[in-house]
Formats: sequence, structure tokens, C-alpha cells
Amino acid sequence: MGMNPKRIIEFFSDPKRLFTFLIFFNVAVLAISLLALQPSIAKAQEGLTPEIGLGLIAAAVAVSGSGIGAGIAVYGAASAGAAAMAERPGIATWIIILAGLGEGIAIYGLIIAIMILGTL
Repeated sequence: MGMNPKRIIEFFSDPKRLFTFLIFFNVAVLAISLLALQPSIAKAQEGLTPEIGLGLIAAAVAVSGSGIGAGIAVYGAASAGAAAMAERPGIATWIIILAGLGEGIAIYGLIIAIMILGTL
């Protein structure tokens, strides 16, 4: 039972489904990052100063902004890719690569947040 690419494309061709998937994916990434960074957050709560508070806000803005940007990028790549694959089915690999590049934006934001929290 392999994954059928046509069914996946049909599923994600609906903008509401794609947007819902991206929202849940970004929430999952945020939850995993919070679990991974829990010792830094606990350390920050010991002696909370304005600098630490602003650092936490900056990390949250980095993750949430990059997640929203990645969602917009993947939405554009997936919707244009679905239309392009209707005409030329052989370009599916390129569409997946372009969508992956868009998702890389979220990873960069997570790395920046980790770097910010590491300096607190």
C-alpha cells in the first residue's frame, strides 16, 4: 500500500485543506520546539529580567513569523504545482523540491529562536 501521488495532489489542491494542514504542522513544530527548549525556558523563569522577557518574545516572533511565511510559501508552491502537474505530470519532483524550500523558512526561524534562547 504505497502512497498515491494523485490522491495527495487532489487532497492538497483544496486551499482549505492545505491551509489547515499547514496550521497543524506549524503548531506541531512549535510544540516540539517548546519541548526541546524547556530547560532554557525554566532557567529563564528563575531570574526573569526585561532582557530575558524580550529574548523570549523575540524567539516566539522568530518561530511564528517563519511558520507563517513558510505556510504562505508552501501554499503558493503547492497550488501552482498542482496546476502545472495537470499539464505536465513529469514535474512532480520539482514541485516537491520547491515546496521543501519553502518549508526551509520555518527551520531557519526555529534555528534563530534556538540561538536567541541559547544566549539568555
